[in-house]
Amino acid sequence: MLDANIKAQLNTYLQNLKRPVELVASLSGDEKSREMSGLIDDIVEQSSLVTRVEGNNSRKPSMGIRSPDSGSRIEFAGLPMGHEFTSLVLALLHSGGHDAKLSDDLVTQIKGLPGQYHFETYVSLSCQNCPDVVQALNKMAAINPNITHVMIDGALYQEEVDSRKVMAVPSVFLNGESFAQGRISLEEILNKIDTNAGERQAEAINEKEAFDLLVVGGGPAGASAAVYAARKGIRTGVVADRFGGQVLDTVGIENFISVKATEGPRLVSSLEEHVRDYDVDIITNQTASKVIAAEQTGDLIEVELESGARLKSRSLVLATGARWREMNVPGEQEYRGAGVAYCPHCDGPLFKGKKVAVIGGGNSGIEAAIDLAGIVEHVTVLEFDSKLRADEVLQRKARSMGNIDIITEALTTEVLGDGERVTGLNYTDRSTGENKSIELAGIFVQIGLVPNTEFLKGDVELTPRGEIITSAQGETSIPGVFAAGDVTDSPYKQIIIAMGSGATASLGAFDYLIRTPVAAELAA
Repeated sequence: MLDANIKAQLNTYLQNLKRPVELVASLSGDEKSREMSGLIDDIVEQSSLVTRVEGNNSRKPSMGIRSPDSGSRIEFAGLPMGHEFTSLVLALLHSGGHDAKLSDDLVTQIKGLPGQYHFETYVSLSCQNCPDVVQALNKMAAINPNITHVMIDGALYQEEVDSRKVMAVPSVFLNGESFAQGRISLEEILNKIDTNAGERQAEAINEKEAFDLLVVGGGPAGASAAVYAARKGIRTGVVADRFGGQVLDTVGIENFISVKATEGPRLVSSLEEHVRDYDVDIITNQTASKVIAAEQTGDLIEVELESGARLKSRSLVLATGARWREMNVPGEQEYRGAGVAYCPHCDGPLFKGKKVAVIGGGNSGIEAAIDLAGIVEHVTVLEFDSKLRADEVLQRKARSMGNIDIITEALTTEVLGDGERVTGLNYTDRSTGENKSIELAGIFVQIGLVPNTEFLKGDVELTPRGEIITSAQGETSIPGVFAAGDVTDSPYKQIIIAMGSGATASLGAFDYLIRTPVAAELAA
């Protein structure tokens, strides 16, 4: 099942096991079960601490990872290959007593959770967001034996997916009930099941000392700004909903100079590792709700968070990025995650053999159509303009495929559904004014980005598109407040440009700090 190179790497990793691990094989006579059996045998060969045990789980094929010493139970229903192979390796290590690299506070919180928690996560093996959720829940299960977790390959268990109405991944169920959909961090999971966690976090944030420079946002621009600030030796902090931002949702990256090809989550991991090499206070699972300017130049700027906590800093870099633009038509929100999707790589496998639409004829839209065409029965591309905006090479590829139809001058007006899932959409032919309908099971929206600046309106000068207006040094309309990346009026939204923008804003903020006395000094 595994080639010699991967076996050698696995053997090295498994040297870190500190206690026995049992692999529980629940198999039938199909091909996937034979592959699972081969995978289990390959793993057992790499360590004397790993043994195979036959099981009879109702999901076949599946592989349980069980610690006889701690009683922890983790399960993979389906072959954990592709993006999930790392999840498998980490589950083996953590079940075998290897450090999960969590703070002492988090470990104590997980161990102290009362009650029983049985988590199930539906994934697709092409989903780059799913491993983060799977690994977070696996860590919790390895730490607390009252928590169990099962990863389920939605493409392999299609009947189960249909019966539970899973139409987006990752989809998490807790004790049989829907719990979460989409990327969710370990801290967010704990906040949902430990009701007092949010209050404790807010209290801890309020007690933090003022920063010299606080970065709001953890994407490429924010990471770059933090590194440049920390290297100046000033007190630096980062506050973000999640580290990595939208790059976490990016699959292939082939235009990052010096790196021929990488994936979003891998790049984000490197970014976070680089930032953590410095003395930077990283605060995640927090969203900014307001920026309060200093009463006088040189005084402290405040950032109010949705949790109610506040952070103070002498200077600020806003790097909150952008999010996928929505259609804003009736039915879109009602059926979000129930047929309306924004990540074809993540959710595409759930629509195998079905008809779908892609909204948008730019590069992302046509790339999505091409990817989906290899999975689904048929793809209809709807483009508002009279012509596609995608690169010609992508257009040629799409038009050469027999199951892609392209409709231009199409204005989507409504998402249709049966109360549980998408059944179609309505659109207007802009050339004739005629209203038309298409029957389909999924709609993938790929129509650009919206800057995350709603919390800044009325306080910071924005363009009509909602982008932050910045100077050549990255400064905004508020003294001491700078901005960087996709949230700004920079004409090009690229990772490498965002990083440069973050460096510029950070250097601009440092220049502001050294040239601006604190308010107390001015008063003296």
